[in-house]
Amino acid sequence: MNGNSFYLKLDLVEGHVFSAKIDESVVWHKKYVHFNLKSLRFMQEAGMVEDMLEISVNAQTCESCELGKQHRQPFPQNMSKRATHKLELVHSDICGPMSTASLSNNVYFALFIDDFSRMTWVYFLKTKSQVLSVFKSFKKMVETQSGQNVKVLRTNNGGEYTSKEFNVFCQEAGIVHQLTASYSPQQNGVSKRKNRTVMEMARCMLFEKKLKLLWAEAVNTSVYLLNRVPTKSFQSKTPIEAWSGVKPSVKHLKVFGSFCYLHVSSVKRGKLDERAEKGVFVGYAAKSKGYRIYSLSRMKIVISRDVHFDENSYWNWDLKKVHKCDQATPFILEPAIESTIIEGPLDVEATSNTPVLKMRPLSDVYERCNLVHAEPTCYTEAARFLEWIEAMKAEIDVIERNGTWKLTKLLEAKNAIGVKWVFRTKFNSDGSIFRHKARFVVKGFAQVAGVDYGDTFAPVARHDTIRLLLALTGQMGWKVYHLDVKSAFLNGILLEEIYVQQPEGFEVIGHEHKVYKLHKALYGLKQAPRAWYSRIDSHLIQLGFRRSENEATLYLKQSDDGLQLVVSLYVDDMLVTRSNVKLLADFKMEMQDVFEMSDLGIMNYFLGIEIYQCSWGIFISQRKYAMDILKKFKLESCKEVATPLAQNEKISKNDGEKLEEPSTYRSVVGSLLYLTVTKPDLMFPASLLSRFMSSPNNVHMGVAKRVLKYVKGSVDDMKSTSSYVFTISSGVICWNSRKQEVVAQSTTEAEYISLVAAANQAIWLRKLLVDLGQEQSSPTELYCDNKSIISIAQNPVQYGRTKHINVKFHSIREAEKNSLVKLHYCSTDVQLADIMTKGLPKSRLEFLRLKLGMSMANLKEKC
Repeated sequence: MNGNSFYLKLDLVEGHVFSAKIDESVVWHKKYVHFNLKSLRFMQEAGMVEDMLEISVNAQTCESCELGKQHRQPFPQNMSKRATHKLELVHSDICGPMSTASLSNNVYFALFIDDFSRMTWVYFLKTKSQVLSVFKSFKKMVETQSGQNVKVLRTNNGGEYTSKEFNVFCQEAGIVHQLTASYSPQQNGVSKRKNRTVMEMARCMLFEKKLKLLWAEAVNTSVYLLNRVPTKSFQSKTPIEAWSGVKPSVKHLKVFGSFCYLHVSSVKRGKLDERAEKGVFVGYAAKSKGYRIYSLSRMKIVISRDVHFDENSYWNWDLKKVHKCDQATPFILEPAIESTIIEGPLDVEATSNTPVLKMRPLSDVYERCNLVHAEPTCYTEAARFLEWIEAMKAEIDVIERNGTWKLTKLLEAKNAIGVKWVFRTKFNSDGSIFRHKARFVVKGFAQVAGVDYGDTFAPVARHDTIRLLLALTGQMGWKVYHLDVKSAFLNGILLEEIYVQQPEGFEVIGHEHKVYKLHKALYGLKQAPRAWYSRIDSHLIQLGFRRSENEATLYLKQSDDGLQLVVSLYVDDMLVTRSNVKLLADFKMEMQDVFEMSDLGIMNYFLGIEIYQCSWGIFISQRKYAMDILKKFKLESCKEVATPLAQNEKISKNDGEKLEEPSTYRSVVGSLLYLTVTKPDLMFPASLLSRFMSSPNNVHMGVAKRVLKYVKGSVDDMKSTSSYVFTISSGVICWNSRKQEVVAQSTTEAEYISLVAAANQAIWLRKLLVDLGQEQSSPTELYCDNKSIISIAQNPVQYGRTKHINVKFHSIREAEKNSLVKLHYCSTDVQLADIMTKGLPKSRLEFLRLKLGMSMANLKEKC
């Protein structure tokens, strides 16, 4: 103390500043989908790309890289001799199958790597067998671009690369095909390492943005960017510069999975509509200067150049909202000199509004993010694949050869109807791909009734007719042959004046403003089925056929010697059987003179039905369809049950809670109904479940799943169920189980109504058999397990409890009087139709299945 003043001895305290900033190196690390920072820095310092900011390398750990790239330490490798020019050596390998199909239904991808430049190309495949077709496309493309020829192809020893067709192609092209030794993938190390790098980058993208998009988009983007980064084997240039001689710019690169807004063209929006739509960036367009964007509103990939990116945001798929990324990297500036101040805990940390999400396995991410499409949904998607391009060319070629249209100017008083491409993959009975079909269709919903079209109805063959035809053919020892009319609807003659737009991708250069005037029908037109049926009907009659009066799609050609040819028509499919081989050959020639047709030989697959024709019978099944159903509803590994329904099980519409997504239930029931084409034991369960399609609940869904488990190995309105089974020789040909349209007042009345339905079906079958040359000299025998209804049918007296029965149901009396049917009593124990009315115990069900001729034998081996 000095006077009135106090002196304090204090230590000097230095000030500290703490800050957080965005590290641009981290941003570029993410733009290059987690490529290592050392390589990025080398690329920037060497001037290998333009417009890249300075990259700093730090020891910060990237969690996504740790999750996506962690692997074992590499084994020592020997360096092999490098190629000295382009295409001297090409490496190739296939990766897959993935647990989930891509947007285009692919499960594999194939890489082709040029050893000299390390330029990489990727192709996506549905099956490994497609590798030959994509290699042909790749070879043609790279040889055209480089002016060099592929000299050596190095692959593994997989069957897709060692097939006879692949080896023949390599020999004819003068390509040396080098194969690795068995169990020695190290000999194909370039492609194996490239596969690993591509998949690591793809996983990082999915983890980084919690992105629920398909793996194919991530793989495609990985390959695009790998071609723009240096490799250890070629450090002075990027692969794309080594290949093309042009240094790439990276100014256009964006962070994968970023949230964005893409501009909506004025022609696609109204005055008050939004001018942009939300999307997620998923890659770079290969054939245009644009970005691949997943549209959140349209749920499809679109290509656009007018996009505004928010690289600091991503779309949260669980919460359906945009979230900001954690891009602030906190760090502390340590004091340069020591201080005597005692520091307390530092209360500074980076925070985020992003909720903590539990990391899912990659397989679960694939499963949840997948949008399953069996085929492309538009021309843009299809144009990426050679097989679909060829399919579209084939379709246009058929239309041109057929004289379907003529290019002309659109009259002022007329409107041109819109068109689109529809794509479908057709399969064989064993599940293998038969062909890729592209169909050019008209948007028929824009047609005006009475102006653009008149009658539209066209019949198709009933399943009962097809089964009856197969039964008679097997009984007579004949064979059934399958003919397919290519692009059948294009043969229909139009009576109306119709104009359509030009097909996308096939516009006539210099005449884009013109339209096509149709002379013949196109698929999608309202009247197309009618026009085709009228054309084929008149042609068959011209060839000497007679149309059945009882089945409009059954045609018969007879002579003095008896029945000769029978044709059953189902749209563009023809089932033909004959009594003489020469007659069949002549018929095929007569048809091929007028229509372009495919001769599929002896029928073995038709409308999802597998047909086995043997010397001792004809057998039908839907094994592939059944397996597809089980796979679709994820029950292919379920535990089997012995019966489709529990014994005496009854369900009603008020049993449980309503389903939030009834579409799945409806899809299950629809699939089961189609299975009844060959499985009469499913007729009652499917019919029962179909009564609750409008408002299904969880109990109904449980019963439906039980029926599906049976496939693998209702007291609502007091209406009864009618059922019947008809047999010829040793097999059933038609069956039915249907709820009656009226409320019966007694069991006797209900069974009487069911008997009348069976009699009506018998009368129709008799007429059809007469058309097929099978004279009906004796009545059809109907077996019933109720003596009371037989008495009512045979005795016209009106009893007190039967006088109220509708008069139309007494038609069976006249049928028996005219010797069309004959009623017999049988005990319930041998009543085959019992399987159609209720759930049965296992022993009873197996007994009736055996009596119906249903077998689990491997008929293909026996035949």
